[in-house]
Amino acid sequence: MLVPSRTKFRKIRKGRITGPATSGNYIAYGEFALQSQGHARVTSRQIEAARQAMTRYIKRGGKIWIRIFPHIAVTKKPLDVKMGSGKGSPEYFAAKVKPGTVLFEMQGVSEETAREAMRLAAHKLPMKTKFLVKEEL
Repeated sequence: MLVPSRTKFRKIRKGRITGPATSGNYIAYGEFALQSQGHARVTSRQIEAARQAMTRYIKRGGKIWIRIFPHIAVTKKPLDVKMGSGKGSPEYFAAKVKPGTVLFEMQGVSEETAREAMRLAAHKLPMKTKFLVKEEL
């Protein structure tokens, strides 16, 4: 699973995920891509499950790039704890994803193979996604 090597001393606040993606919204490495269509917090477990689904389908052929990284530590308090007494400890790490963000890229396989692999990966993610093909210049 993807986890930051170290985090700074403060716990991160929840915040809101608003507006379209202004960076990471284009195909940079591969020929095919999976682009998000909505706002979501994608956990490191979901990213790993999507990656495994793609690599199993393409059977060691081609190359996959993961374009998102879970930087945000999501906290949770234990069960049966009263209100107050501070914020909970970090439970898992997540990536804040905006609409238009490219999540995964793929190269070295046919379009129909890439489309099916991305479809399997999309089932593991918490938002709607779209399959993109890099246009040739």
